[in-house]
Amino acid sequence: MKSERPRQLSTAEERRETVLRTAIGAFAARGYWGTTTSEVAKAAGISQAYVYRLFPNKELLFTAVVEHCFVQVRAGLERAAADAEGSAPEVVLKAMGDAYARLISDNDLMLIQLHAQAAAVSEPAVREAVRRGYARLVEYVRASGGTRAQVQEFFARGMLCHLIVSMGADEVDAPWTRTLAAGIRHY
Repeated sequence: MKSERPRQLSTAEERRETVLRTAIGAFAARGYWGTTTSEVAKAAGISQAYVYRLFPNKELLFTAVVEHCFVQVRAGLERAAADAEGSAPEVVLKAMGDAYARLISDNDLMLIQLHAQAAAVSEPAVREAVRRGYARLVEYVRASGGTRAQVQEFFARGMLCHLIVSMGADEVDAPWTRTLAAGIRHY
């Protein structure tokens, strides 16, 4: 006779994390406008009503996903800064840039960033989440000791990395792709 283990219920926080992880994949695949909360609920194995109990509307679910992704980016930059082979701003910024290039090789993370930027154009709550996320990242990168121009270049190169990776520029051998990708490392 096999012993039955009592069913262990998930806490609301565990369910929230499950929904968040599931929503990342859903929003990455179809964007803010193309994803429904019922799709997220089905993929998470819970009811849509329970999704709404955890996140009262789709906008709050998406902004939680955006904020989660910014936290992931920040953590990656922090690890890179801590592991940098020196403390000069150039060395730290290079290490963080390399870490960011690795981070966006995770298509879901990159796609969430791209979808969030697109949705920010017309969705005020998303715009505010993107602003808050970038404000925290810029302040963190500024703490590297880099000049304003170095910090600006760091973010500009990150955006260029998005462009190169999202359009698969590395798959095209042409003068224009070599121009865009010169000095840009991606994984």
